[in-house]
Amino acid sequence: MTKLAVTGHMDLTEESVPLVRAALRELLEPYREDLTGISCIAAGADALFAEEVIGLGGRLVVVIPSQDYRQAKVKPDHAAVFDQLVEAAVEVLVMPQETANRAAYEAANRTLLARAERLVAVWDGTLPSGKGGGTADVVEEARAAGLAVDVVWPPGTARRG
Repeated sequence: MTKLAVTGHMDLTEESVPLVRAALRELLEPYREDLTGISCIAAGADALFAEEVIGLGGRLVVVIPSQDYRQAKVKPDHAAVFDQLVEAAVEVLVMPQETANRAAYEAANRTLLARAERLVAVWDGTLPSGKGGGTADVVEEARAAGLAVDVVWPPGTARRG
């Protein structure tokens, strides 16, 4: 069973979504016979990855960063997708943190990395913010732990704002 975790930007432009989706599908396709995807299923890259894992017939493991994450952080425009992904998952880990905050995200990211053989990073290459818990931080942690990192950022992909 190949276990791939994901990290990535939440703020992809609408035009970027099909580009990232296609690049993820291409990356995941060789693993389709034996694929487990591990994701926090946040809006953006995490959810796109999870949808592609399921679309290829893979197993989805969901890591929810805190007890209040669904109520506190999942916006109405992502709620249906979030709920569908939770329902489709073969395993849902809800982290013990009560509140969704940077510490909760860092703990969830450590769990993702501990369970993975590789990391898929939908990442524009920006450096860590120094705050922790962001995409660049997870890439740095994965590399430091000796995990292979596959960066997905197809030409034409951009972030909002």
